[in-house]
Amino acid sequence: MAPVAPDSTPRIPPLEAPYPDTIGELLRRMTPPQAPEVLALFRVMAVNPALAERTLDLGRYLLGRKAAIGLREREIVILRVCARCGAEYEWGVHWTGFADAAGFSETDRRVMASADGDLSLLAPRDRLLASMVDQLHDGSDVDDALWQALNAHWSHAQLVELMMLAGWYHAVSYVCNAARVPLEKWAARW
Repeated sequence: MAPVAPDSTPRIPPLEAPYPDTIGELLRRMTPPQAPEVLALFRVMAVNPALAERTLDLGRYLLGRKAAIGLREREIVILRVCARCGAEYEWGVHWTGFADAAGFSETDRRVMASADGDLSLLAPRDRLLASMVDQLHDGSDVDDALWQALNAHWSHAQLVELMMLAGWYHAVSYVCNAARVPLEKWAARW
């Protein structure tokens, strides 16, 4: 995990209600129906409404039912990226929102909450995904041995999606960390 910033005061404060009509509509479209409130991350992103608008389609696809990969695979990649980037905000939102549905155990939680978690404790397919994230994070590439192992389990279309997912959540982690998005009160902590 990244070191905790000495000052956790948001650098970009999340927008607060009442919102102008166009921003309120954008935030309604960004917020999943099951979310307890408009996420602070979305309220930070909405300070640039044109960019926030353009993230909707990719975000919906990556988190949607039409994605080429399953929920568990998706969440392993997201949680590992967030752990490696030290993005507790996004890690906590995803753990709270999807861990039960993905069938994660307490051991999975311990491993996925730490940038140096013991990957040998994960199931073999889960370990491959976490290793992919680690190699992408460390060197922006995947070595031949890991690629061969990944290719034995996932199609090329799925592999492209897994890599894009890792990159997308790297970008999300950058925003969470650098903007110092305040943690959601209801979300899990490391």
